[in-house]
Amino acid sequence: MLAIVDYDAGNLRSVQRACQHVGISDAEITADPDRVRVADKVIFPGVGSSESAVVTLQARGLDDALTEYYHSGKPLLGICLGSQIVLDHSEEGDKDCLGLLAGRVKRFQLADASLKVPHIGWNSVDIVRDHPVLRNIKSGDEFYFVHSYFVEPADEATVYGRTNYGGEFCSMLGRNNLFTTQFHLEKSGRLGLGILDAFKEWDGTPPC
Repeated sequence: MLAIVDYDAGNLRSVQRACQHVGISDAEITADPDRVRVADKVIFPGVGSSESAVVTLQARGLDDALTEYYHSGKPLLGICLGSQIVLDHSEEGDKDCLGLLAGRVKRFQLADASLKVPHIGWNSVDIVRDHPVLRNIKSGDEFYFVHSYFVEPADEATVYGRTNYGGEFCSMLGRNNLFTTQFHLEKSGRLGLGILDAFKEWDGTPPC
């Protein structure tokens, strides 16, 4: 069973439909921490505010469930807000997050007045190291972004992709059995589905 974590952060049906499109027929939307713990794979999606999302995760016991799941070694995929909350701390609401990876979430501060925040639309991703989840895409492929904050991991070795928007930021992040994308792969057409299809086959083993 693949669990899609429900913490009132939206877009869950789109993620579920994308899973079904690549043949993941047992994708289940759940707010039950015990269902998350026993899942074979977990997708941690989300849009909206880190501050309210963390409060909801804690109220439902999903923060502990996700932490336990990560340490189980089974595959975990974070999308957008789910990419940010895995780090230590977010500037949004000055909020401590899950702390699965060391790092902080920062708001865009753009010198170019022609660039707006939030960053909305299609943008290219440069792959900086290989990963099994990336086997169906290449550097320069474009994906759909909607975000005002970006991740800044403490360890450069956890960065798998970068994107330029008034400067470079980390757009794909991972370590061990965790992989995340700042962009919405469920809204990124064929290439986004290609990442999801590769995640379907990945057993959580870290790349060499």
